[in-house]
Amino acid sequence: MEWYLSVIRQYFVFDGRARRKQYWMFMLINCIILIALYSLNQMARTEMFTSIYSLFIFIPSLALTVRRLHDTGRSGWWFLVSFIPFIGSLILLYFMVKDSVPGTNEFGPNPKETLSL
Repeated sequence: MEWYLSVIRQYFVFDGRARRKQYWMFMLINCIILIALYSLNQMARTEMFTSIYSLFIFIPSLALTVRRLHDTGRSGWWFLVSFIPFIGSLILLYFMVKDSVPGTNEFGPNPKETLSL
C-alpha cells in the first residue's frame, strides 16, 4: 500500500523521476480499487463511486506517468502519444515497461540508484 500512498502524497508533483516498480505497483493497486468500486457500483446500481474515485486519481496518475517518462529519458509531453488510436497506447506501454536511464539525466538522479546508497 506504500507504493499507492507515495503517489498520492506527490499529488501535483510532475518533476523528477519515478521507478518502474513504483508505477506498476500503483497501477496494480489502482486496478484492485477500481474493481472493488465497480462491484460496489453494481450493488448500489450507480456509477457514483468509480466516477468520484476516477476524478480523484486522475491528477496523481498523470503526474506519475510524467515522472515515469522522465525516468526513461523522455519529456512528459510524450504522454500525448496515447491519444493516437491503438498504436499510441502501445507506444506509451513500451515506454512504461522500459528500464530507467542509468545515472542522472535532465530530470534528476536515478531513483533506483539513490535508494541503493
